[in-house]
Amino acid sequence: MAHFLVSATHKSSGKTTVSLGVCAALARMGHAVQPFKKGPDFIDPMWLSAASARTCHNLDFNTMPNDEILGLFARHSQGARTSVIEGNNGLFDGTDIEGGNSNAAMAKLLGAPVLLVVDCAGMARGVAPLLMGYEAFDADLRIGGVILNNVASTRHETKLRAAVERYCDIPVIGAVRRDHSLRIAERHLGLVPTEEWGQAKTQIDAAADAIAEQIDLDALLAMADVANLVTAPPSAPPTVRPADVRIGVARDSAFAFYYPGDLEAMRAAGAELVTFSPLHDTALPDIDGLFIGGGFPETHLSALEANASLREEIRNAIENGLPTYAECGGLMYLARNIEWQGMTGEMVGVIPAHIVVGDKPRGHGLVRLRETGAAPWPRLTENDPPVEICAHEFHYSDVGHLDGDTVFAYEVARGYGTDGRSDGIVYKNMLASYAHLRDTTRNHWTARFVEFVRSNIDR
Repeated sequence: MAHFLVSATHKSSGKTTVSLGVCAALARMGHAVQPFKKGPDFIDPMWLSAASARTCHNLDFNTMPNDEILGLFARHSQGARTSVIEGNNGLFDGTDIEGGNSNAAMAKLLGAPVLLVVDCAGMARGVAPLLMGYEAFDADLRIGGVILNNVASTRHETKLRAAVERYCDIPVIGAVRRDHSLRIAERHLGLVPTEEWGQAKTQIDAAADAIAEQIDLDALLAMADVANLVTAPPSAPPTVRPADVRIGVARDSAFAFYYPGDLEAMRAAGAELVTFSPLHDTALPDIDGLFIGGGFPETHLSALEANASLREEIRNAIENGLPTYAECGGLMYLARNIEWQGMTGEMVGVIPAHIVVGDKPRGHGLVRLRETGAAPWPRLTENDPPVEICAHEFHYSDVGHLDGDTVFAYEVARGYGTDGRSDGIVYKNMLASYAHLRDTTRNHWTARFVEFVRSNIDR
């Protein structure tokens, strides 16, 4: 099971460009490349999926125990020549001072050698003590190779290589020249989703060209081939129940944040998923429940506002009891209006709130939620106690003018939610939250939601 983890000395060092370029370059060579993303991110996996032509899956210490990470990794790596895990932030960064949730911890759990990306702008001989520190910091971690990124010239590359070869034991796998055309547009400290970036294929092709020319792919594959074997058994695909409910899933460039595993779990629970576009479809499909995921509705204010017939139909459906779940961007869309950069757009209006999108994060990072018991979804068994849910949030928006008697499904133990104390707005059969849930062994939310949809169908 050949695999490696791509990390960096610090955030924004170019690891995503390297990762997707490597995936695309290896795929061009005829290799099946399976991508993974450490952490809860939605957008990087879109790019990695597009680059490799295989669905990227998240490996996340916050929502998954170690055995589930290993089983999912083993399952989706089957049939791949090489698996590529893209890290998040820097190699040793994380919320745990002991490093238990860092990229280094993930690499050690998976037995993966690390391909370390170093932003070499303004650096020459100084790359050596930097790498020496990374080598010495964790004796149990194997840094299999280094990519010298953002290299200014042939002379600069020569100096960097000489310093690494003189003082370090890490082989240089490649040196990538500074090229502003390789940069992917960013928004809110993250990449723009592939659905919005019309030049996604061109961008991936350019990254693949650069990687193929400037990285020793044979050496990279040799590094991957000596990864430790993951001995955990692959997790089994879920047993699929025959579909007996239809759930509409909002999916377009405004709403694109869905975990593939969650959608798979919904289907396994007996849901037929019917996609529709809040931007373009003027009516809801024939559905029994509604799921509106996260995204960037603020960048599509005019188009969402212009589709008044769909907004009215969604509002009426929720008022009439349609089971509905919305996350982050979905919550914003269900509010009265959204204000962003001096523009205001009318939205669905079922949540009596005015959403203001600012220029700084309001909620950003891992969250812990305690169920209040007010959520409309039933627990899977009557004796199941309220649970603490590990999730994540990333929003620049504030909820304003929310009624004082609003019912919330969660108390926020860590994070911000709607006001630093509560999250999960409950109205009739709707639950709308800033938190992004993930269906894992720690929180099978999809089964609860599908069962709730099923229980509300007139038969």
